[in-house]
Order: sequence, then C-alpha cells, then structure tokens
Amino acid sequence: MSDINQNSGWRKVTSGLAVAERLAEAGEQSAVPKSQAFVAVKRIGAHIGLKAGDMLLLDTLGAFTQAQDWEEGRRPIVWASNAYLMEQTGFSLSALKRHARRLAEIGVISFKDSPNGKRWGRRDADSVIIEAYGFDLSPLSARAEEFAQLHAELQAERELCQRLKRQITVARRMIRARIEAALSGALRGPWTHLAGMLEDLLSRLPRRNTASETLERLLDWFRQLQERVEVTYLKAVRADEVVENTPETIEQASEETQEMNPREVISDPHILITTQLNPVTCNRSETEQAAGVVPNAPPEEQIDTELEDWVTEARKKRGAALDLPTVMQACPEFASWAHTMGGYLRDWGDLHRVAGQLRPMIGVSEHAWNLAQDRLGPQIATAALVLTFDKHAKGEVASPGGYLRGMVEKAGAGELHLERSFYGRLSGQAA
Repeated sequence: MSDINQNSGWRKVTSGLAVAERLAEAGEQSAVPKSQAFVAVKRIGAHIGLKAGDMLLLDTLGAFTQAQDWEEGRRPIVWASNAYLMEQTGFSLSALKRHARRLAEIGVISFKDSPNGKRWGRRDADSVIIEAYGFDLSPLSARAEEFAQLHAELQAERELCQRLKRQITVARRMIRARIEAALSGALRGPWTHLAGMLEDLLSRLPRRNTASETLERLLDWFRQLQERVEVTYLKAVRADEVVENTPETIEQASEETQEMNPREVISDPHILITTQLNPVTCNRSETEQAAGVVPNAPPEEQIDTELEDWVTEARKKRGAALDLPTVMQACPEFASWAHTMGGYLRDWGDLHRVAGQLRPMIGVSEHAWNLAQDRLGPQIATAALVLTFDKHAKGEVASPGGYLRGMVEKAGAGELHLERSFYGRLSGQAA
C-alpha cells in the first residue's frame, strides 16, 4: 500500500501533516465556494512553494468534488484511485506520491485515512458525502482568506517595485543626459568619473526580480548621483559663462561624489518576487529618451506619465509585433509562475517552453494547445496562452480552454487583436 493510501499511523508524521490536519478541521467550519478557494491558492501558489505539477494534481482532485461538498459542516474529500489520478495527470506513481505529499506538507490538502488505509467513499441520493476517506481539500477553505490577504500584499509589493523601477529609469536618463550635454559642450568637470559612477550603478540594477527594499536603496543612490551631477553641471556652466574656471569647485564636487559607494547596494535575491523581467523598452536611443524628459516637470508627474506615453505610442502601431517584456509585464500572474518554472526568460523560445509546461495547470488540453499553434503560429499562440493563464489566475476567465479556442476562431475571422489586450492591461497598471 502506498504512503498516500496508508493509515496516518503508518505514514511518517511530520509537523506539516499535523498542521494540515488541523486546517482541515477548521475548513469544515467554513463555507467557501470551490471556485473562490482555487482562485485564491492559484494566485499565490508559486510564492508558497507549489510547483506546476502540484497544481495539476490539485486541479484534478478539485474536479472530483461537487459544489455541496464545500458547504459549512462538510468536507470535500476525494477518494479517486491511483490509477485514475495517474491517467488524468500523466504522473507515474512515484510522482503522484511526491506531489500529493508536497500539497499536504504545504497545507493545502490533508490525508483522511480509513482504518485499513484504503480510499473509498459514498454519497446519498442527494449526492451529499455520507462517509469518505482519501484526500481532504478542506484546508483550502480554511486558508482562503489568508491566501487572499497574501495576494493583496504581493500585488502591493509588485506595484511598488514597478514604480521604483520607473523612478530609477527617469533618474538614470536625466543623469546621462546631463553628462552627455556637458561633454558635448566641452565643460570642465569630473565627467569621466561621474560617468563611471553611473555605469557602476547601472551594473547593479537587478537582472532578476528583487525586493522593494533593494530598489529603494538603489533609487536613493541614483538620486544622490543625480544631485551631484546637477550641482557640478550648473557650476561648470557658470564658470564657462564668465570664462573663469574654478578647479577647486570641480575637485570638491569630485570628492563629494567619491563619498558615494554604490557597491554597498545590496542586490541579493529576496523570496518575495515581483513580476517584471525587464523594463519595457522603445526603439529610440537612450539619449533621445533622456532628451524627451521635461526637467521642470514634477518627478511624480514625469514618472506617472512615462508608461502611459509609451502605451499610447505603442497603440498607434497597428499590428505591431508584441515584445517579450511587454507580454510579461502585462501578465504578472503568469510571470510569477514562469519565474518559478524557468527563471529568467531570454527569448520567445524560453517563453514557449514554459507556457507549454504551465498549460496543464489551467486545464487547457494538449489538443487545444496544438490547434492554437497550428492556426496562430508558435509565437502568437504562446502570447494567447499567457493571456489566458493570467486572466484565469485572476478569476476573469472560468474556462481557459474555451477562451483559447475563442481566440483561435477570432484569428480565423481576422478579428484577433492581441496587442490591444496587452496594452490595455499595461494601461490599467499605469493608471
């Protein structure tokens, strides 16, 4: 008898399993609809350590339950056999055991064992469970509110990180614009040293998602450097106007700049993840972007309008191809899972691979996925699946498979405009 069938007296008891059992008891006293419980856990699954395979098994178990099983005073218990679960998930027996164990250790299911260690159950004429032994999904009910609160905190952290990244972008562009203006105007000053300081800071920008604390510290260093550059620039301009250079002033500015030590910036990874792979970029050079910044505009106004201006410009490019950063920024729920599955995604090939791995988690069949790729092409199909995944994770789409098929049908009729959906989601984030 496998360990997921055995009586709890035979299974090795851990603190995680004990907690899961207490959560199951608490969940019995709650009335949380199945859809609400599953949306809550999917939104934060990657953060609490769930893998794609774990979610696939959880979805399979959830499909075995009925609406009345989630009412107060009842427990949604699944007594499906190993053979059935292996057939539905494609797992081997050892993989099935591993995923079930992790779900229980993390506290989203519990094991309710019969005296002989077998799973079984029966319902009455109204399909109400009378007695059952197997996988108990009651912990999902008990933790639905906790998961919703955690999701809100993660969302707030993501939004803060995105805002900080936009502020860093504005600061670095203004610094570069000032240095380039000084060099082109042959103004005297420690411009090479200041440019080196800027490059040093740029090299410490996180390549992966990082916590807001690190970004706040980075932003502070960028703003200090920006202040030094502005002071040095204004002094050099005044000296140039009166044809009287002041080396002492320039040396003092250099010494003040040396007091900054960007190497103190902490760039270690943090377990609290955000969803942004890379900043959205335009085709203009960085110098041209910097020249478009209005120096006298309030910083927050400049920052708030930057992404909106980009979205407006992108919308004017009818039929323009979507780029990878845009897709990932517009779909933070998918990006969170993609990071867990594949780490940093370099190109569309990586995104296609990870999307295929995550596809079963939202119940999109292999046939529907293959059809989308045949009709839309791999890249557009991948973008469509990413959008479907994100909307399902946020509770906007109840039937992911049907939604994806609908996009394929729209494409056949020439009515599919994916770029509008992605830019629209970006606009919502910028609002």
